Amino acid sequence: MALYHLIWDLGFLRLTPGNAALSPAGRAAAHGIAGSFLVLVGVSLVLARGRRSGWWRPYLARLGRIALAAGLISLATRWLFPDSWIFFGILHCIALSSVLALPALAAPLPVVALVAALVFAGPTLAALAGAPALLDAPGLLVLGLGATVPTTNDYVPLFPWFGFVLAGVGLGRLGLPRLAASSLGAWVPRDRVGRLATLAGRHSLAVYLVHQPLLLGLLYGVAALTGPHPRAGEAQFLREYRANCAEAGGGEGACRVAARCVLVRLRGEGLWRAGGDYKVEEQARAIAVSRTCFRDAGGG
Repeated sequence: MALYHLIWDLGFLRLTPGNAALSPAGRAAAHGIAGSFLVLVGVSLVLARGRRSGWWRPYLARLGRIALAAGLISLATRWLFPDSWIFFGILHCIALSSVLALPALAAPLPVVALVAALVFAGPTLAALAGAPALLDAPGLLVLGLGATVPTTNDYVPLFPWFGFVLAGVGLGRLGLPRLAASSLGAWVPRDRVGRLATLAGRHSLAVYLVHQPLLLGLLYGVAALTGPHPRAGEAQFLREYRANCAEAGGGEGACRVAARCVLVRLRGEGLWRAGGDYKVEEQARAIAVSRTCFRDAGGG
């Protein structure tokens, strides 16, 4: 998780040529990390319920801490990123799922497995059935069954993600009794690395909340000293130029050649800036460069 956020931060602050966290591989990694979090939520619920008879008090205290942290993240991101604030991210999903999963702690395991499968399949089934526009209402976006994908920095709706929590409950109920009876279940960390990892695991919420502000603070300082990477924004510029070129009627090959030509010419004339922000005179020169490259590439 921390490594993924480091990669995202480097791209966000333009310290790398592109944002690898937003690539297909990066998105797959993000989904895998989120899925593992939620599976562990289910396993943890099984552990908490089986460890002691009066487990409600620590359960409610944990639930309160997570809900409070989720609310603080929403408030902070509403202030910092008003156009993409987090209204239902991983912590929101964990908090609500920790309540919804309670019946699964005692329900027959086949029923738990069936419900998990239905939750996983929920978005696909809704799309096939032609989900009503009502599901795209702001208050129902937490379900994840509508056609709208909201603009937010972290979106973990109940469908399909609650399915991972139910899967964790099922795995916990099946595997934890065997694990507890094994030698691995009796393992106790004795070296420094093991104790540090155990401490982080016991305070995972604090680690989650603290690591990203620390990383961003450190990297903001680096960005202020070094400036953006010389090639930052190139890949995004080339993609957007090719798309705009195609909309204007250019062929795929001509648009690809023209995009590269424009990038090289902008650099050569001192006009390249990731993100644009041109003055009026500079904008006119950049448009002229684009038209020349498009014409020379055979685009018209």
